[in-house]
Amino acid sequence: MSRTFNFLDRLQARTALLAIGPATLRNQGAPGVVLAARKYLRAMNLKEFSVRTRSHFEETLERHTQQLMKCFPDGARHNWGAARKALNIFLRDVVYNRPLSMHYRLLNLEPWLELPLDRNSYDGLAEDSAKYKTLTRWPRVKGLDAQVSAELQAAAQAIATCLHTRRIHLDVKYWRKKAIDDLKGSSCASAK
Repeated sequence: MSRTFNFLDRLQARTALLAIGPATLRNQGAPGVVLAARKYLRAMNLKEFSVRTRSHFEETLERHTQQLMKCFPDGARHNWGAARKALNIFLRDVVYNRPLSMHYRLLNLEPWLELPLDRNSYDGLAEDSAKYKTLTRWPRVKGLDAQVSAELQAAAQAIATCLHTRRIHLDVKYWRKKAIDDLKGSSCASAK
Protein backbone atom coordinates (compact mmCIF):
# COMPACT_ATOMS: atom_id res chain seq x y z
CA MET A 1 0.00 0.00 0.00
CA SER A 2 1.50 3.31 -1.07
CA ARG A 3 1.40 6.03 1.54
CA THR A 4 2.70 8.94 -0.46
CA PHE A 5 1.51 12.40 0.40
CA ASN A 6 1.56 15.02 -2.33
CA PHE A 7 1.60 18.21 -0.29
CA LEU A 8 1.23 20.63 -3.21
CA ASP A 9 -1.62 18.65 -4.74
CA ARG A 10 -3.50 18.61 -1.44
CA LEU A 11 -2.76 22.28 -0.89
CA GLN A 12 -4.18 23.16 -4.32
CA ALA A 13 -7.29 21.10 -3.54
CA ARG A 14 -7.67 22.81 -0.17
CA THR A 15 -7.26 26.23 -1.78
CA ALA A 16 -9.96 25.40 -4.33
CA LEU A 17 -12.34 24.29 -1.57
CA LEU A 18 -11.76 27.39 0.54
CA ALA A 19 -11.78 29.85 -2.38
CA ILE A 20 -15.07 28.62 -3.83
CA GLY A 21 -17.44 28.40 -0.90
CA PRO A 22 -21.16 27.68 -1.25
CA ALA A 23 -22.00 31.39 -1.43
CA THR A 24 -19.28 32.27 -3.95
CA LEU A 25 -21.24 31.04 -6.96
CA ARG A 26 -24.75 30.91 -5.54
CA ASN A 27 -27.60 31.24 -8.08
CA GLN A 28 -25.37 31.07 -11.15
CA GLY A 29 -27.71 29.16 -13.41
CA ALA A 30 -27.72 25.54 -12.28
CA PRO A 31 -27.04 23.32 -9.28
CA GLY A 32 -23.52 21.93 -9.28
CA VAL A 33 -21.65 25.08 -10.38
CA VAL A 34 -19.66 25.23 -7.12
CA LEU A 35 -18.58 21.58 -7.35
CA ALA A 36 -17.67 21.92 -11.04
CA ALA A 37 -15.55 25.01 -10.31
CA ARG A 38 -13.82 23.34 -7.37
CA LYS A 39 -12.98 20.24 -9.43
CA TYR A 40 -11.66 22.30 -12.32
CA LEU A 41 -9.50 24.52 -10.10
CA ARG A 42 -8.19 21.57 -8.14
CA ALA A 43 -7.01 19.87 -11.34
CA MET A 44 -5.83 23.01 -13.16
CA ASN A 45 -2.16 23.03 -14.12
CA LEU A 46 -0.84 26.08 -12.27
CA LYS A 47 2.39 25.96 -14.27
CA GLU A 48 0.44 27.44 -17.19
CA PHE A 49 0.18 30.70 -15.25
CA SER A 50 3.93 30.98 -14.77
CA VAL A 51 4.23 33.55 -17.56
CA ARG A 52 6.42 36.58 -18.16
CA THR A 53 4.06 39.06 -19.77
CA ARG A 54 0.71 40.56 -18.95
CA SER A 55 -0.65 39.67 -22.40
CA HIS A 56 0.33 36.01 -21.94
CA PHE A 57 -1.33 36.03 -18.50
CA GLU A 58 -4.52 37.53 -19.96
CA GLU A 59 -4.59 34.94 -22.76
CA THR A 60 -4.12 32.11 -20.25
CA LEU A 61 -6.82 33.53 -17.97
CA GLU A 62 -9.30 33.84 -20.84
CA ARG A 63 -8.52 30.31 -22.08
CA HIS A 64 -9.19 28.91 -18.61
CA THR A 65 -12.35 31.02 -18.29
CA GLN A 66 -13.67 29.41 -21.47
CA GLN A 67 -12.61 25.92 -20.35
CA LEU A 68 -14.20 26.30 -16.91
CA MET A 69 -17.48 27.46 -18.49
CA LYS A 70 -17.56 24.19 -20.47
CA CYS A 71 -17.29 22.26 -17.20
CA PHE A 72 -20.33 23.97 -15.71
CA PRO A 73 -23.61 22.04 -15.72
CA ASP A 74 -26.33 22.76 -18.29
CA GLY A 75 -27.94 26.09 -17.52
CA ALA A 76 -24.62 27.68 -16.49
CA ARG A 77 -22.37 26.81 -19.44
CA HIS A 78 -22.52 30.34 -20.83
CA ASN A 79 -21.85 32.06 -17.50
CA TRP A 80 -18.60 33.89 -18.26
CA GLY A 81 -18.92 35.99 -15.09
CA ALA A 82 -19.10 33.01 -12.74
CA ALA A 83 -16.13 31.30 -14.41
CA ARG A 84 -14.02 34.45 -14.30
CA LYS A 85 -14.97 35.19 -10.68
CA ALA A 86 -14.01 31.66 -9.62
CA LEU A 87 -10.66 31.85 -11.41
CA ASN A 88 -9.86 35.30 -10.01
CA ILE A 89 -10.62 34.31 -6.43
CA PHE A 90 -8.68 31.06 -6.75
CA LEU A 91 -5.64 32.70 -8.38
CA ARG A 92 -5.64 35.40 -5.70
CA ASP A 93 -5.61 32.74 -3.00
CA VAL A 94 -2.87 30.79 -4.80
CA VAL A 95 -0.68 33.90 -5.01
CA TYR A 96 -1.37 34.61 -1.33
CA ASN A 97 -0.34 31.01 -0.54
CA ARG A 98 3.45 30.96 -0.17
CA PRO A 99 4.15 27.28 -0.95
CA LEU A 100 1.99 27.27 -4.10
CA SER A 101 3.13 30.65 -5.38
CA MET A 102 6.80 29.85 -4.79
CA HIS A 103 6.65 26.37 -6.31
CA TYR A 104 4.83 27.46 -9.47
CA ARG A 105 6.66 30.81 -9.70
CA LEU A 106 3.49 32.87 -9.59
CA LEU A 107 4.57 35.84 -7.48
CA ASN A 108 4.99 38.00 -10.59
CA LEU A 109 1.22 37.68 -11.30
CA GLU A 110 0.24 40.08 -8.54
CA PRO A 111 0.19 43.25 -10.71
CA TRP A 112 -1.90 41.50 -13.38
CA LEU A 113 -4.49 39.75 -11.22
CA GLU A 114 -8.03 41.01 -11.62
CA LEU A 115 -10.39 42.09 -8.88
CA PRO A 116 -12.96 39.28 -8.48
CA LEU A 117 -16.22 40.93 -9.49
CA ASP A 118 -19.40 40.50 -7.49
CA ARG A 119 -21.88 42.76 -5.70
CA ASN A 120 -19.46 43.51 -2.84
CA SER A 121 -16.63 44.55 -5.13
CA TYR A 122 -18.98 46.50 -7.40
CA ASP A 123 -20.39 48.45 -4.45
CA GLY A 124 -16.87 49.21 -3.26
CA LEU A 125 -15.81 50.32 -6.72
CA ALA A 126 -18.92 52.50 -7.03
CA GLU A 127 -18.22 54.17 -3.68
CA ASP A 128 -14.53 54.73 -4.41
CA SER A 129 -14.98 55.67 -8.06
CA ALA A 130 -17.56 58.37 -7.32
CA LYS A 131 -14.52 60.62 -6.96
CA TYR A 132 -13.30 59.64 -10.44
CA LYS A 133 -16.13 58.63 -12.75
CA THR A 134 -19.46 56.87 -12.99
CA LEU A 135 -19.39 53.10 -13.32
CA THR A 136 -21.38 51.06 -15.75
CA ARG A 137 -24.53 49.53 -14.23
CA TRP A 138 -23.93 46.26 -12.35
CA PRO A 139 -25.19 43.36 -14.51
CA ARG A 140 -24.85 40.76 -11.70
CA VAL A 141 -22.27 37.99 -11.99
CA LYS A 142 -24.55 36.00 -14.29
CA GLY A 143 -24.78 38.89 -16.73
CA LEU A 144 -21.11 39.86 -16.63
CA ASP A 145 -19.21 39.70 -19.91
CA ALA A 146 -15.67 40.49 -21.00
CA GLN A 147 -16.49 44.07 -22.03
CA VAL A 148 -18.18 45.11 -18.78
CA SER A 149 -15.50 43.28 -16.83
CA ALA A 150 -12.78 45.23 -18.67
CA GLU A 151 -14.50 48.53 -17.81
CA LEU A 152 -14.77 47.58 -14.14
CA GLN A 153 -11.17 46.29 -14.07
CA ALA A 154 -10.00 49.64 -15.49
CA ALA A 155 -11.86 51.44 -12.69
CA ALA A 156 -10.32 49.06 -10.16
CA GLN A 157 -6.86 49.78 -11.58
CA ALA A 158 -7.38 53.54 -11.28
CA ILE A 159 -8.56 53.20 -7.68
CA ALA A 160 -5.74 50.83 -6.77
CA THR A 161 -3.18 53.22 -8.24
CA CYS A 162 -4.59 56.08 -6.14
CA LEU A 163 -4.42 53.85 -3.05
CA HIS A 164 -0.85 52.68 -3.85
CA THR A 165 -1.87 49.04 -4.06
CA ARG A 166 -2.78 46.39 -6.65
CA ARG A 167 -6.33 45.95 -7.90
CA ILE A 168 -6.48 42.34 -6.62
CA HIS A 169 -5.99 43.68 -3.06
CA LEU A 170 -9.15 45.78 -3.37
CA ASP A 171 -11.04 42.53 -2.77
CA VAL A 172 -9.72 42.57 0.79
CA LYS A 173 -11.02 46.14 1.14
CA TYR A 174 -14.46 45.43 -0.34
CA TRP A 175 -15.27 41.85 0.72
CA ARG A 176 -17.94 41.79 3.43
CA LYS A 177 -16.98 45.31 4.44
CA LYS A 178 -19.68 45.67 7.11
CA ALA A 179 -18.90 42.32 8.73
CA ILE A 180 -15.19 43.17 8.89
CA ASP A 181 -15.87 46.67 10.20
CA ASP A 182 -18.05 45.12 12.93
CA LEU A 183 -14.93 43.30 14.20
CA LYS A 184 -13.23 46.59 15.09
CA GLY A 185 -12.93 47.58 18.70
CA SER A 186 -11.55 45.92 21.76
CA SER A 187 -11.49 42.19 22.07
CA CYS A 188 -11.45 39.92 25.08
CA ALA A 189 -7.77 39.20 24.40
CA SER A 190 -6.80 42.87 24.51
CA ALA A 191 -9.00 43.78 27.50
CA LYS A 192 -7.29 43.37 30.87
